[in-house]
Amino acid sequence: MSSSINNSFHGDGDHRRQRDRYALTIALLAALVLVMFVLSLLIGTSALSMGDSLAAIWGGRGEAAWLVMSEIRLPRSILGAAIGASLGLSGAALQGFLRNPLAEPGLIGVTSAASLGAVLAIYTGFASLFALALPIGALLGAGAATLLVQVIAGGAGSMLSLILAGVAITSFAGAMTSLVLNMSSNPFAALEIVFWMMGSLADRSMLHVQIALPFMVLGWVLLGLLGRGLDALTLGDEAAASLGIRLDRLRLMAILGTAASVGAATAVAGGISFVGLVVPHLLRPLVGAQPSRLLLASALGGAALLLGADIATRLLVPQQELKLGVLTALVGAPFFLWLVIRTRRQLT
Repeated sequence: MSSSINNSFHGDGDHRRQRDRYALTIALLAALVLVMFVLSLLIGTSALSMGDSLAAIWGGRGEAAWLVMSEIRLPRSILGAAIGASLGLSGAALQGFLRNPLAEPGLIGVTSAASLGAVLAIYTGFASLFALALPIGALLGAGAATLLVQVIAGGAGSMLSLILAGVAITSFAGAMTSLVLNMSSNPFAALEIVFWMMGSLADRSMLHVQIALPFMVLGWVLLGLLGRGLDALTLGDEAAASLGIRLDRLRLMAILGTAASVGAATAVAGGISFVGLVVPHLLRPLVGAQPSRLLLASALGGAALLLGADIATRLLVPQQELKLGVLTALVGAPFFLWLVIRTRRQLT
């Protein structure tokens, strides 16, 4: 009897420590996001001092300084946080849903299809005639990829069929993008396509925030609702179904949530890779293996990481700003290689 009581006591104590550790991790990540957001507002290529920037933010003093802060730095900081959160959250959700540590948002073809939609907007000239043609084209591409994934994978298809459908769409969208570049007779349009595909938050306005943020928030809500289902999936498909989890509904929410958030992110920032892959792996040792706990942590971690990376692009090469997608790929690719090697060793 006393042994049972002691085991129950220790179990409650372990649960309480895990809960406190999780709460502390979330609080620290939220504080880190706030610090990075403020630094993103204060650091830039303009000649504004930190004092002028703070005065413009809090007091609205200085017409030129306020214009720089409100029309250039503030939209960039908001998009950096929102896009990072979208990539981190969708990466954690897909890794939990597919039970694959190498899963990331581009796996289901949304990123490539959104890029193709934007590239077509540039190639056809609509982007130069209509300022919103590029993000709208990218959102249409993401929507088309979502529909195709559902059709190809089937209503009750397996997770393998979902991955294969995503690979097929990614390959097709990549081939079409290369074809557009090959056929482009306008060197300026081709250069614009290449620069856009590198990914960047430079020259974004509050209009871009207004276009993308509602879709990203919708994606966050859908992905945030996956927590209970993802936890149940760790027990297996049959066990999850016995607990009342509808796998077809769970898959639809995962696809739609990823498409809305990552599609909108790609629509306004271009191709930014590896954030959704790296962040969940960095945070999993801190929050535990429970997928539901990883969702919020990955959203905050992704926001902090992308804000930090965007700050680095302004500081590393001030004369010619480094593209954000290039920097994340330079950091993420070696991490991905290490992850593949570690996974292979665990399987052997």
